[in-house]
Amino acid sequence: MQYDVVVVGGGPAGLATAIRVKQLAEEKGAEVSVCLLEKGSEIGAHILSGAVIDPRALAELFPDWQERGAPLHQPVTEDRFLFLSESGATKVPDWLLPRCFRNHGYYAASLGNLCRWLGTQAEALGVEIYPGFAAAEVLFDGEGRVYGVATGDAGIGRNGERTARYAPGMELHAKYTVFAEGCRGHLGKALQERFNLREGRDPAVYGIGLKELWDVDPAKHRPGLVIHGAGWPLDGDTYGGSWMYHLEGNQVSVGLVVGLGYANPYLSPFEEFQRFKTHPAIRPFLEGGRRVAYGARAINAGGLQALPKLVFPGGALVGDDAGFLNAARVKGSHAAIKSGMLAAEAIVEAVAAGRAHDELAAFPEAFARSWLHEELHRARNFKPLMARGLVAGSLLVGVDQVVFGGKAPWTLHHPGPDHEQLKPKGECEPIAYPKPDGVLTFDRLSSVFVSNVAHEEDQPAHLTLKDADVPIAVNLARYDAPETRYCPAGVYEIVTEGQNPRLRINAQNCVHCKTCDIKDPTQNIHWVVPEGGGGPNYPNM
Repeated sequence: MQYDVVVVGGGPAGLATAIRVKQLAEEKGAEVSVCLLEKGSEIGAHILSGAVIDPRALAELFPDWQERGAPLHQPVTEDRFLFLSESGATKVPDWLLPRCFRNHGYYAASLGNLCRWLGTQAEALGVEIYPGFAAAEVLFDGEGRVYGVATGDAGIGRNGERTARYAPGMELHAKYTVFAEGCRGHLGKALQERFNLREGRDPAVYGIGLKELWDVDPAKHRPGLVIHGAGWPLDGDTYGGSWMYHLEGNQVSVGLVVGLGYANPYLSPFEEFQRFKTHPAIRPFLEGGRRVAYGARAINAGGLQALPKLVFPGGALVGDDAGFLNAARVKGSHAAIKSGMLAAEAIVEAVAAGRAHDELAAFPEAFARSWLHEELHRARNFKPLMARGLVAGSLLVGVDQVVFGGKAPWTLHHPGPDHEQLKPKGECEPIAYPKPDGVLTFDRLSSVFVSNVAHEEDQPAHLTLKDADVPIAVNLARYDAPETRYCPAGVYEIVTEGQNPRLRINAQNCVHCKTCDIKDPTQNIHWVVPEGGGGPNYPNM
């Protein structure tokens, strides 16, 4: 199938790209065909975010977004930033709160629902959207330029042979292909390697965000209350932060971000999140309520200095496929939308000029002139400073943001990729986590159940090993199998058959968070796309 533009990914960046292309083409009286592929079963199925949404970019995309019925209904009414100890909390006075943690004028909402709404707007403009179709391969022409993608075959059995369900994948050819797969997109990762897009850039660094959605007692609900926390349950040397957002309809979003540069192989982000909910500043809001959804997703935390080159012959990276997230503000959706709009403007200009398959140099040039670049520049030192520990990092971030306004005359850098930061098991203390009570705290398998994960059982595992011996010979021997703890879905288990341990991969549990692809210490685990439509089905997340 031939299009002018193919977009891979139905998150805010991909949808904004498709919408803006159509808007600009309409303004010019031109016909530009746009196709968008989404690997989830529907638009929004794989979207997970806090989320407090800054509507700045949305208002540029649709100035009348409120009249159009965008699902941003609950404005932020109060900000609280808490430093947590195991038994108490210290609230930062409002007058000391850095600008990045002030959320007046923003909305506590579901990013998944916003994407569903954006999907309807895109279709109304003529974008062809194909949910349940996973882009499995990038297509290159004889000159090495990207000219589209191929979707994966359906109906391939776990033995690699065709089943009765077999249906071949499709090739989608385009003048320009935009990759908007979200954090650690598997095609985006391959493109960065093929075109050396990270040359001269800092290493990409990440966190894992774990989230639950709760129906709470109406008497305890505070619509629009936004709580951010730092400290417990994480130790002072582990980067991370927590949140609780009071949404509309007596619902609360609660979650924890753990930086994936942590050193102790015994740390379990999932168990740390369960502990967080027991804190006396958080527990009272949840008691008497009911958990209705769970999910997890890796997030970019590298900032401006870790962004790769955004363009290559035939395409571009947008949103979290590149790393457009402001870790200091705990926000990325507005950045994703803006990056997609900037890419779209460059694409329409190129198509109008009769170009195809070349580099869209106008995109990074426009980004460098944009408010998004200015915002990310102000936040560029946040993650490197916080990597120095909670106390020192918080003080230094305060100086950077309050005294210098994020415009200090220096740029700090990241020490190295996350997978290199684990220490051997002999240098670390195991962590004893409490057993879940099934009311406030839960185990991983019951959590996966409420993420509505579904994969076709008879298909090749999409979590692949470059070397089948490494999990036992290296990961178990040196790090005590950290994949059994950093995975938030119980995908990885060490099982013993006779005298011989082996790694069991329960790929059917995977919530597509990409943590294993990032944190595996030898980079032996390689995440590839499963059959389209598989994975979580997040409601209102």
